Amino acid sequence: MKKSLLAPVAALLASVCHPAIAREAIDADRMVADVKTLSSDTFEGRAPGTVGEERTIGYLIARFQDIGLQPAGPDGQWVQKVPLLHTKLGAPRTLAFAGPKGAMPVTVAKDIYISTLRPEDSARIAGAPVVFVGYGVHAPERGWDDFKGMDLKGKLVVFLINDPDFYAKKGEPAAGKFGDRTMTYYGRWTYKFEEAARQGAIGALIVHDTAGAGYGWNVVTSPGGENYDIVRSKDKLTSLALQGWLSADAATRLFASAGLDLARLSVAARRPDFKPVPLKGVTFDADVPVAHEEVMSHNVLAQIPGTTRKDETVMFGAHWDAYGKGAPDAQGRIYRAGANDDGIGIAGILDIARVMKSEPAPQRTVVFAAWTAEERGLLGSEFYAANPVFPMEKTVANLTIDVLQTAGAANDVTVIGKGQDTLEDDMARVAATQGRRVTTESLPERGLFYRADHFSFAKRGVPVMLMMGLAGAADLKDGGVKAGQAWIDAYTGQCYHQACDAWSPAWKMEGAVQDVELIRTIGEELARSAKWPQWKPGSEFKAARDTSEAARR
Repeated sequence: MKKSLLAPVAALLASVCHPAIAREAIDADRMVADVKTLSSDTFEGRAPGTVGEERTIGYLIARFQDIGLQPAGPDGQWVQKVPLLHTKLGAPRTLAFAGPKGAMPVTVAKDIYISTLRPEDSARIAGAPVVFVGYGVHAPERGWDDFKGMDLKGKLVVFLINDPDFYAKKGEPAAGKFGDRTMTYYGRWTYKFEEAARQGAIGALIVHDTAGAGYGWNVVTSPGGENYDIVRSKDKLTSLALQGWLSADAATRLFASAGLDLARLSVAARRPDFKPVPLKGVTFDADVPVAHEEVMSHNVLAQIPGTTRKDETVMFGAHWDAYGKGAPDAQGRIYRAGANDDGIGIAGILDIARVMKSEPAPQRTVVFAAWTAEERGLLGSEFYAANPVFPMEKTVANLTIDVLQTAGAANDVTVIGKGQDTLEDDMARVAATQGRRVTTESLPERGLFYRADHFSFAKRGVPVMLMMGLAGAADLKDGGVKAGQAWIDAYTGQCYHQACDAWSPAWKMEGAVQDVELIRTIGEELARSAKWPQWKPGSEFKAARDTSEAARR
């Protein structure tokens, strides 16, 4: 890419952040170089706890050192240790439903996808009764409880993905109760498994639906039976021996074996008076070997110390991990190296660090975080948020980059989680200086606001911004929205979490650079001011921030 293409953007932004500071532009070539390196076979797909992690951590520390940053981990280290449980299922010895019409075996990857978060040598479920629990939502504040007090101990629960109002039509009781098409946290698979465990279930399966999940069955099965969790004490382990997904076809057959119509029950589950429905006579048996180990993974943390307000922190973040080694694709590639997810995010924060270090020191401390195990459930950022190096109450904002579109310059930028906090107002203002407008998520039902590392901070009340190219079809300068949608369709349909998420010389970096410049500008403004972003009235995260208001006075 010719740097001259970026000059107009840099010039427009130069007066926004600090008129006395000559700003260096984000460098597309530097970003590409980092992406190409991190997604090369040398890094083996950057899976936590592997040789690929060792090489990744070494590379990131070296890059931060070269830029001139200081370590920001505990005790002045470059890393924060993140103890993880890593599990991987073997070939099942037993895996089948049994019902009134006899056994119904299920095939891994075709009919069912399972994993475990328990550090045991085998995952066993013997004759567990199967219960359909609708959407698996317990939300008293919304007048909704799919469980109705049913004792689920020792039972396998089956539920639907997304929220009760996802398919609700106007006039139905559920309509609007969960944000209409905008997914709430109750719609996320992570919540559903957490709630199933709180209810005492021994296993939990989600019925896959591409529209409701926001991705296809190939994405569900891509981890290959592996799972990760933060290492937990025995009393804090999940009750779920197995958790996972059922294909829509397998689920329909399973319900039919009990004389039930899944489609009809799915409609019934959109009512607040829905009660759990046992699949009479249907049980589930599983005996699956489990390889498990504790691995020490790492967050990489670097900083530019502040001057007059150094105890206040502005944080940029991206995740360094990808999916490691998998089955060969059509081209024989075995490493799922995550060039865009999230090599490009790491490249973005590295270049933000470079340009900010070239400027006078900011008033506030600026932290650059490269998180582990995002793909395994936001575990690295969650571990940090539970064990922060810099106090949450004085963390000004978390600004996260996770996947950027590489199809060219855009006329717009997408806000994710509209109505949450005032950073979206800053986005609109800065985007205008780039000649861009702000658009809202085209598929808010995918729940992207709950699917990236910024969410670990939002839960603790820290205002957040997520820059992600999957939130809506970009209005590209070359080809418009149609071309933007074509890029999303190709990436999510073919390369998301797959080996083909690789760097390509066909990448057009102008749009990615626009987004990195935008989030960089907002971060710089915050770092050079006394401004505190605020949650907007109605946000579910405002109360958490309000409890620490005194610390920011």
